[in-house]
Amino acid sequence: MTPRWSGMRRTSITAVALALLAPGLVAPFLGSVPAVAGEREDADWTEVYFETEDGTTLHADVLRPAGMPESARTPVVLTVSPYTSHSGGASAPDPTGAPPSERFHDFLDLTGALDDGYTYVMVDLPGTGGSGGCNDWGGPAEQGAVHAAVEWAADQSWSTGKVALLGKSYDGWTGLMGVSTRPDGLAAVISMEPVFSGYSYFYNRGVRFANSVGTPVIFQANDLFPGSLQDDPAYHLTGLPLTPCHALNIVQQQDDAEDSAFWAERDLVPTSKGSRLPVLLTQGFLETNTKPDRAFDYWSALRGRANIGWFGQFDHVRGWETDASGRSQTGRDPQAFVAQVEAFLAKHLKGERGRSVRAARPGVQVQDNLGRWRRERAWPPADVRMRRTTLRTGSYADDGSNTATGSDAGQGVWSVSAPLRRPAWISGEPVLDVSVTTSVPRANLVGLVYDIAPDGTATVISRGTQLVRSSGTTDYSLPLYGQDWRLAKGHRLGVLVTGADADWWVHLPTGSTVEVAEASIRLPFLSRDRRSFLRGGSTPRLEEHLADTATVDAAVLEESQVRFRTQRLKRR
Repeated sequence: MTPRWSGMRRTSITAVALALLAPGLVAPFLGSVPAVAGEREDADWTEVYFETEDGTTLHADVLRPAGMPESARTPVVLTVSPYTSHSGGASAPDPTGAPPSERFHDFLDLTGALDDGYTYVMVDLPGTGGSGGCNDWGGPAEQGAVHAAVEWAADQSWSTGKVALLGKSYDGWTGLMGVSTRPDGLAAVISMEPVFSGYSYFYNRGVRFANSVGTPVIFQANDLFPGSLQDDPAYHLTGLPLTPCHALNIVQQQDDAEDSAFWAERDLVPTSKGSRLPVLLTQGFLETNTKPDRAFDYWSALRGRANIGWFGQFDHVRGWETDASGRSQTGRDPQAFVAQVEAFLAKHLKGERGRSVRAARPGVQVQDNLGRWRRERAWPPADVRMRRTTLRTGSYADDGSNTATGSDAGQGVWSVSAPLRRPAWISGEPVLDVSVTTSVPRANLVGLVYDIAPDGTATVISRGTQLVRSSGTTDYSLPLYGQDWRLAKGHRLGVLVTGADADWWVHLPTGSTVEVAEASIRLPFLSRDRRSFLRGGSTPRLEEHLADTATVDAAVLEESQVRFRTQRLKRR
């Protein structure tokens, strides 16, 4: 696939500035600039500048295994990132910092990648660090930069031509940009807690997250941030903010229409569909940063037989991460994820086979709400059955006051099951089908699914929202967040149709009354029980979630009962 290149050329300006400042610098500017040895004893570090097809100059930090001859060819692990500035960027500024960036020193330390014969490269996204151009929030310029960086890394004399993209969060997003643009040489992608769509990071079907205003400003500031005091003139001059794109970025990011041209260019779900490139992907069900919206659409659209997924009850963390007390953030031995990464790279970059890469076994490792990890061939699993339940009708006030948990929870139209006569297991994404009538445009619609204990304590299983853009009557099929949740015998299922989840989204209430004319929910239930589990346990994020509850009054439990269709769990 040929990427769409865009952006303003600034190489000629930078080259002139370099020539004026230091005669003789222009020649190495587009090649390798020798640098003082980095802090790592296992690495020889150099800086390199190269161009994208549209003329944007990108900066790379290259970490080669210490003492390895320049002619020795190795596979390459590549991170393309806005976070690898030598000064730390706007989010963690330290103008006295010693380059190169330490962002993925944990990866290098835990896997011993340099000792194992990989070259590790960090490329600054356009406008960040020592790279020219300007960031465009996952748009054509950044996608083109990822494409160019992979092909450049694959084409170097010290490269075997096999490249893996590695990252978390934003540089997990750039990894998925590689899946979409399909550059020559890309052999695998490791993407931890990524963005799947630039729109879905700021909005959920027209309703804002709180970061939709602050995050754009932070990234434009990051674009403007200078390098370290230890950087040479080439780094500072190439990274000068000469492209006036920052205000335009912020303006376009405030468009809440998902189908706009701006947001369509930044949606990787359709452009990654059908890819057979090996992907190792992590996604927390309880993410508070890169939320699970669109995650499982993305996963289900991939066609690679070597894909590995880690889906569990964790937050915005790396698979090997621990908290301050040393406790695993995923509930599993961090070495289990490290071993998987090592085997995944060895298999797809070095071509190793057999026992040495057994840990790269394809499929999904998923964690339920009891903290138990298990293997699945796919997620949602093949034995999931969607069961539709007709919900109660009524009305709610679009006043923005409802929350999913706490003392302000429970305002809206409830539908509650009788106590379950047997356990049930939700595994997948619920879908709320609803017909609502409003007298004014831009009203709010929220769907919440709960696990309600016998004493009325309600824990959120899933949520989703929709901006009702037009007045009158409108029908919606609203996908809610994916989860893997086992409900105990005697518990109840509860669904609340309301106008807000004010702790999760930023609603702009209309003050109107919204009529729920028709409503039903499709819930994905496992049909076969699971009895075999991997080693592991609960997570700090899961325990936090289970402690954050609502209380449903006994009167509501009785008055709001409907007959829920569930699925009986058969023994496997």
